[in-house]
Amino acid sequence: DDLPLRSLLDRLHAQSLAQEGDIRAHFAEQGSASVVGTRAELEQGRAFWRDKLVALDADKAQLCYALCRALRARRIVEAGTSFGISTLYLAAAVRDNGGGIVLAAEQEPGKVAVAREHFREAKLDGYIDLREGDIFEALVGLEGPIDFLLLDIWAPLARPVLELVAPHLRRSEEHTSE
Repeated sequence: DDLPLRSLLDRLHAQSLAQEGDIRAHFAEQGSASVVGTRAELEQGRAFWRDKLVALDADKAQLCYALCRALRARRIVEAGTSFGISTLYLAAAVRDNGGGIVLAAEQEPGKVAVAREHFREAKLDGYIDLREGDIFEALVGLEGPIDFLLLDIWAPLARPVLELVAPHLRRSEEHTSE
C-alpha cells in the first residue's frame, strides 16, 4: 500500500535489470573469480561492482518481506546491502510488524551514501542501522535474538558471517504468538 516505496523499488529494480548485460559480459570475460574466488580476488573485482546494484530480483525480495512478516521479525541482519533494495523490503517488513531494526552492512562507501538516500526517500531510515565497512567489523557486538538473516554477499564470505550470526538467531521455541 506504500505507493512512494513501490515507485522507488520499481525504479531500482529497472536499474538493476538494465545492468544485467554488463554483468553477463563481465562473467564471460573474467569468469567468476570476482564473486566466488579468494578474498584477494574479491578485492580485485571490487572496481567492476562499485556501480552495480547487485539486487535480489523483485520476487525474491518480496519473499523475504513475506517471510519477515510471517515471522513477525523485529531484528534483522542483512549482510551485503549494496544500494539498499533488499534492505528496503526488510525495513518495510519491520515497520509493518510494529517496529524494530534492520542491521545492514556495506563496504563500498559510494553504495552506502546512495543507499542512505534511498532509505530517506522511502521514509524507512528510522528502521535501518546501516554500518559502513567490513562485515565482520560491522557485526562486532551483535546481540540477539536475530529473527531473520539475509546473506546477500559473495560466497567466500557467507559461511564466516553465518557462523558469526548463528548463535544470535532466534530459536523456534523463542517465537511468541503475540
